[in-house]
Amino acid sequence: MTGSIEQGISQTHGNTHILHFLVRLPRPMETVWPALTTPEGLAAWFTSADVLEPHLHGAVTLRDLGSGRVTAWDVERVAEYTLEGGGRIRFHLERDGDEGAALRFTHEFQGETESEQRWRARFEQLIETLRTGP
Repeated sequence: MTGSIEQGISQTHGNTHILHFLVRLPRPMETVWPALTTPEGLAAWFTSADVLEPHLHGAVTLRDLGSGRVTAWDVERVAEYTLEGGGRIRFHLERDGDEGAALRFTHEFQGETESEQRWRARFEQLIETLRTGP
């Protein structure tokens, strides 16, 4: 499995924008989870996590996006970060066959700071990082 970005949906409700993606990843959930929930993992494909307390209500600071709290945490399945000024970022992992994982991603935010193209590029980097990593 090489990975793919199957779906990108953008919705707008008033001043709130919501991006959804389905990303098929070439590694099992147990291998993908650290890429979404550790400072080292996030820095490899997305952004530096200056603070990340890996539990519900833990503090999180994602460089260039803002600070906030972990608002959902289900180990190896769901991580959600809600950031002041950066919106809500949710990673939901599911098994995808014997060797892969499916990532259902949502980013809800206000303003024009993010785009479908920008997230697609990030997910391409995530797929490459997972493909070439350990």
